[in-house]
Amino acid sequence: MTATSERVTETPVNPFVETEERAALRASVAALGKRYGQQYFMECARTGKKTDELWAEAGKLGFLGVNLPEEYGGGGAGIYELAIVMEELAANGVGLLMMVVSPAICGNIIARFGTDDQKQQWLPGLSDGSVTMAFGITEPEAGSNSHQITTTARRDGDDWLLTGRKVWISGVDQAQAVLIVARTEDAKTGKLKPALFIVPTDTPNFEYKQIDMELINPEKQFQLFLDDVRLPSTALVGSADAALGQLFAGLNPERIMAAASALGMARFALDKAVDYVKNRTVWKTPIGAHQAIAHPLAQGKIEMEMAKLMMQKAATMYDAGDDWGAAEPANMSKYAAAEACVKIVDQAVQSMGGNGLSSEYGIAPLLNLCRVARVAPVSREMVLNFVAQTSLGLPKSY
Repeated sequence: MTATSERVTETPVNPFVETEERAALRASVAALGKRYGQQYFMECARTGKKTDELWAEAGKLGFLGVNLPEEYGGGGAGIYELAIVMEELAANGVGLLMMVVSPAICGNIIARFGTDDQKQQWLPGLSDGSVTMAFGITEPEAGSNSHQITTTARRDGDDWLLTGRKVWISGVDQAQAVLIVARTEDAKTGKLKPALFIVPTDTPNFEYKQIDMELINPEKQFQLFLDDVRLPSTALVGSADAALGQLFAGLNPERIMAAASALGMARFALDKAVDYVKNRTVWKTPIGAHQAIAHPLAQGKIEMEMAKLMMQKAATMYDAGDDWGAAEPANMSKYAAAEACVKIVDQAVQSMGGNGLSSEYGIAPLLNLCRVARVAPVSREMVLNFVAQTSLGLPKSY
């Protein structure tokens, strides 16, 4: 099965069991991920290469654009299916960070709010992987307070001029364009009313600089510098005064995909640990028989599966068109998946002892990567703020 199959429209008899189409997609992606494997991923990271071969093949098979409209080369399915792709690749040691950004955030926003010309120009490439698009919202001074972004878009005749700074922007060196969140010059209130612009990375006065990181990962982080970057009027996506609704079309999928990535990493670590403790025998008994080893791994499994259910709920609501309703489970799933991932990776190392830190078993690189899941794309503290204020109705703390 390829990801370019028709949109899943059947209603499962049991809503907690995936349809045959989704199960087949999961198996196909898992086979691709296994064929490349963590060794390929780590070699790319350590030698400065990109995972271009994997990205291109995933695009050719239709996996990268499974959520995008069929008329533009996508699979016509939804974020649920894209999360399957993300989870299965990560579970086989080849999680692709740019999937969170390019097809999930940028692809969804352009598919929903872009002009016909923008869709024709960008969606086919995003679908087949020949085009990659980064997403720029975070700024050095604003941090998590996106309401205070200062990157400004001002009119100059029919053109726009963008000026500002961005930070922690993923994969700019492998992207052909960046979807930049700016604010129009007359948006002087404290409320964020973003305007979204497609900025090709070769545009004059657009520069970027890599941020040095202690992460073993092929996909890098960057600072962006925009100094009167001139764009045609056709660069604007949607409304110049879009408010938060347009952003939710991209940020809910971002959280869902982040959850899928964390769940995949957790599965990778848990599988490695379980296989090890089943076979590692000390004092005539496999160490997995001891409750001190078995119970923490079992607890991790329980928490991982609960997070996955919340992720599936969020994806189902989003695909049904409920942007605002999907926000709560999307944030909750990201939080729960990150917490489960950190706990499982740590326990995997502990269960495997010194071998958990060896290169042979592939768990040690996840110690840093799993912590990213707690921090980005939204920190666990900001998720807790969201739940406290939105779900519980508590007063704002900021």
